[in-house]
Amino acid sequence: MNVQDPIADYLVRLRNAISAGHDKVDIPASRLKLEVTKILKEEGYIQNFKIQEDNKQGMIRIALKYVDGSNVITGLKQVSRPGRRIYSTKDKIPKVIGGLGVSIVSTSRGIMTGEQSQKTGVGGEVLCEIW
Repeated sequence: MNVQDPIADYLVRLRNAISAGHDKVDIPASRLKLEVTKILKEEGYIQNFKIQEDNKQGMIRIALKYVDGSNVITGLKQVSRPGRRIYSTKDKIPKVIGGLGVSIVSTSRGIMTGEQSQKTGVGGEVLCEIW
C-alpha cells in the first residue's frame, strides 16, 4: 500500500491500538518512523520497540505502556501535513500542554524533541505533538 503521509499513518495506527487496548502495534518501518519511535521510548511513552525484518521494508513492533490500566499516551496530534508544512525557529517551537507533552521536530541535525532542538539551537519542521 502506498502511503502519502507516513507520519499520519504512524499516528493513526498508534491511536487505534491505544483506543482498542492492544498491548502492541506493528507499523511498517522507515528511518523517520524509527527515529520518532526512539524519541517515544526515551521520553517514556512506550515500553519498548523491536524491528522485525521481512523481505520488504520491515516492521516496527511497539509495546505500548499502561499504568493502572490506562495508557501513558493520552493524545496525539499531527502538526505538519503534506499540504501545509509548519516550520518553527528555535525560539518559537511550541510547548505541548505547558511542557507536559513533547513536540517532535525534524531538523537539519535529525529528528529530535522540541526541547532538544532549542538546546542545540536549531529549528525545523514540527511533525507532531504527543502528550
